[in-house]
Amino acid sequence: MVSSTGLGRLLIVLVGGIVFAAIGITLFVVVPETTTDLLGILIAVAVALLGLRIAGNVAGSLFPGYDVAEVGVEGPISRDGGGGGLPSGPRSTPADDIVEQIDRADADDSVDALLLKLNTPGGEVVPSDDIRLAAERFDGPTVAYTTDVCASGGYWIASGCDELWARDGSIVGSIGVIGSRVNASDFAEKVGLSYERFAAGEYKDAGTPLKELEDDERAYLQGLIDDYYETFVDRVSDGRDLDAEFVRDTEARIYLGEEAHELGLVDELGTRRDLEDELADRLEREAVSVEEFEPERPLMARVGTGAQRLAYAFGAGIAGLAEEREFRLRL
Repeated sequence: MVSSTGLGRLLIVLVGGIVFAAIGITLFVVVPETTTDLLGILIAVAVALLGLRIAGNVAGSLFPGYDVAEVGVEGPISRDGGGGGLPSGPRSTPADDIVEQIDRADADDSVDALLLKLNTPGGEVVPSDDIRLAAERFDGPTVAYTTDVCASGGYWIASGCDELWARDGSIVGSIGVIGSRVNASDFAEKVGLSYERFAAGEYKDAGTPLKELEDDERAYLQGLIDDYYETFVDRVSDGRDLDAEFVRDTEARIYLGEEAHELGLVDELGTRRDLEDELADRLEREAVSVEEFEPERPLMARVGTGAQRLAYAFGAGIAGLAEEREFRLRL
């Protein structure tokens, strides 16, 4: 049977096509005496086709054919999608774009639930938290699901959703924070380079690669890592209703989906079809229709993103470059 939504959309398209066809024939066939009939008919057909397209867009707006929004978090998580200064992953998306998509889905009256597709090894701390907060703000059921990897920053995001689904072989976990720096002081000495400090504030240049790291600087940087880690543990224990000590005891291990489910890190195991069937039951419908929400980018931005994807040659998960101190921090 055809639904009322489908009938409404069809009616709008038909009426729109007829109206624009009539306008085209009137303007280009009936009225002008100097225009040849053939040219007039061709222009009328073009106007009719344009009308069909416009009517189709209007019908889609008035009678949307979806009731669930899907937003994807793909690749390393960063503010601008560049992986902390590195080329972005083949399918990475800037965090601000993801937040915008979730907010747009929340404002769409046709959307009753949100699917957050997570396929990410992690990334920067604050962008990950921004996405988590957007998921928490969504007014309706929010389900995170992963097919391949939901680690570190991805799990941080999942803690803001009502549930997390995974496959048996998915990689889940890595609830931890890592910082790193390159120690190039010996190399600099060999090639005749020296570091001369001009800074205000004792720890302004902590982590600079051209000088040895002092013990107090090492303790200072480790303290930053520890603070972020405690925040991560709090987010996970609160959002996932897990004991904080249990979260710490994972020691940032990764787990396959089946074991993660046994430990309570994952709520359900299943395929995408299983998840859609479950959502249909909860929304009391025969089936759900999922619409993928994508960022609204201008053409040149899309071209630039494509070029970055072609240039991607680095391992996933590199993010969080603190450029002033040359100290890398990531989830």
